[in-house]
Amino acid sequence: MNNLIFKSKKNTTSEETVIFVKNVSKNYGDIEAVKNISFSVKQSRTLGLLGSNGAGKTTVIMMLMGILKSSLGEINILNKDIYKFRNSISKEINFASPFVELPHKLTVLQNLTVFGHLYGVKNLSIKIEKLSVDLDIKDLLKRKVGKLSAGQKTRVSIAKSLINDPKILFLDEPTASLDPDHADWIRSYLEQYQNKTSSTFILASHNMPEVERMCDDVIMMGKGKIIDYGTPKDLIKRYSRKDLEGVFLQLARNDKV
Repeated sequence: MNNLIFKSKKNTTSEETVIFVKNVSKNYGDIEAVKNISFSVKQSRTLGLLGSNGAGKTTVIMMLMGILKSSLGEINILNKDIYKFRNSISKEINFASPFVELPHKLTVLQNLTVFGHLYGVKNLSIKIEKLSVDLDIKDLLKRKVGKLSAGQKTRVSIAKSLINDPKILFLDEPTASLDPDHADWIRSYLEQYQNKTSSTFILASHNMPEVERMCDDVIMMGKGKIIDYGTPKDLIKRYSRKDLEGVFLQLARNDKV
């Protein structure tokens, strides 16, 4: 497939490519989980990765973060090879997911402090104070994470993911455990953060309204391949559907996703 280049339309003068993926595959023995995918993303863009369970989304994210090594192909993050420069790149990226738990026996403050030190954050106490106010977790700082509600854990996870002011933020179902009101609040906060910092987001989600709202571009994956791509509006028009959920369902029922 031709290289897909997603450029920013947001308020930024930068046209810098921050993610470059070329002919990447990932094999587990005889199983090809990701099959020869290529795409590029410009700074301050939000790219959605969509597909049914097993489509390859999580594998792609783990390769982009350098957690998994690709079997074939090239991955550059912030103009550096992710596998050769993983340590330096790791300080510039972060990840949030309600499915990845923070240590339950540590308090919120202890968790944020540990991760802040891991990322080498300067003026860490000031950073934690700001995040705790912004994300309304100040009253939770002395509580153990294991004692928090799902919504509270999500806000703490978001705080952890922003502790190092990441240039690239990977979001895996960031609002999956939230009620509609809190989910909307988290989306608004992330949008404001992105507009302020010009960071780039990679969003994997099964929440199609969330994808329509937050994503500039979407890659549809099926059985490890990129089967379609475009802006949410382009995809909705292409498949003659009223929303992105209709597009997703059509592809899934055609056994393509």
